Amino acid sequence: MPIDDEAGLEAIVRAARVVAVLGMKDESRSPEPAVRIPVMLVERGIEVIPVNPTIASSLGRRSWPRLADVPVPFDLVDVFRRSDRIPAIAEEILALSPERRPRVVWLQTGIRHDAAAARLEAAGITVVQDECLGVLAARWLPRRAVGE
Repeated sequence: MPIDDEAGLEAIVRAARVVAVLGMKDESRSPEPAVRIPVMLVERGIEVIPVNPTIASSLGRRSWPRLADVPVPFDLVDVFRRSDRIPAIAEEILALSPERRPRVVWLQTGIRHDAAAARLEAAGITVVQDECLGVLAARWLPRRAVGE
């Protein structure tokens, strides 16, 4: 079942610990949401893993070409890709072994694909569509001091 109620969204945001950011940009493109939002997540104590085959790193973190290449578990995938790319992304996520799959796939503002979301949900993955993770993280998670 899709999550689109305030309490459900808040629970997801508060539970996020490690977020793979699919389509993250390098910090030289700082005005773009695919940089600003990961920075905001890091400021709130969330570990961010860049996933983008076109960059080597971002925010001092190595970038991985595909989700399957990420060597550590992640509980949420934050997607910065066009809606027409979501079916292929869903297939990539479903190709992961069940224990490596994220609990949540978050499609950023303006990104929606109901059929792909239904496939992910049928596999037990919660999907949030057309919502800004950064806005909600700023609302519900306090900034943390460096080293906290």
